[in-house]
Amino acid sequence: MSDSTVIISGAGIGIGKATALAFAESNYNVIVTDVLSDEGNNVAKSIIDNGGSAEFHHMDVTSTSEVNSVIKNVEKKYGPLNTVVCNAGIAKMIPMKTMKDEEWDLTIDVDLKGMMRIIRAAAPAMRDAKKGSIVCLASVVGTTYGWDEHVPYSAAKAGVTGFVKGTAIELAKDHIRANAIAPGFIRTAQTLDPVHSVGEEGLEAVAPTIPLGRVGDPSDIADVAVFLASNKARYITGQTITVDGGVTVGL
Repeated sequence: MSDSTVIISGAGIGIGKATALAFAESNYNVIVTDVLSDEGNNVAKSIIDNGGSAEFHHMDVTSTSEVNSVIKNVEKKYGPLNTVVCNAGIAKMIPMKTMKDEEWDLTIDVDLKGMMRIIRAAAPAMRDAKKGSIVCLASVVGTTYGWDEHVPYSAAKAGVTGFVKGTAIELAKDHIRANAIAPGFIRTAQTLDPVHSVGEEGLEAVAPTIPLGRVGDPSDIADVAVFLASNKARYITGQTITVDGGVTVGL
């Protein structure tokens, strides 16, 4: 079994799944977490079937008690986490004129506060170990531009960049690094949703405008997450790395 353990939220599908597989390929023990139990179990099983080490834990990032429990149980079994990847998120079309407080609160709770809950729970043991890496998923929506009728999502993802900066400074003294990745157009279930995102037609329409000529794959993000967790990124902290095929520099 690998000496390095990573926990990934929202790892049942999309970028989270690709990230779990990429860390497994890099010989990490992968803790797959999600509210989607079937999907999460399937990811863990796939890793094990391919000779890797993994297990699934149901984890709702809006539940402090559940997050604390999962982290505690994982640490009891494997020791301090080497890497934390905060990926769980939701994106809903919510026009400002009809937005309810509860809709705003849920998006912030999942997309931003959920990250805080995970890191707050994992940080003490990582600090005692004097090592570790944190990777949070932001978005070019929020870091570079806004998204029509998705104000809560844009606000949450913009908040991730500030959260990472503050976390990086606070944990640096204990040799823990914290960074974010801001994906552009990536082919995931969320992006393919025609109601709450751009859908297949939208992706096909935007592809020719991307300087590198294609919509991103979840593995394009996963590989950057593995890099940021590695010793090759040992002097990088507090940064948000944009991974968008050149979309934002080509505006």
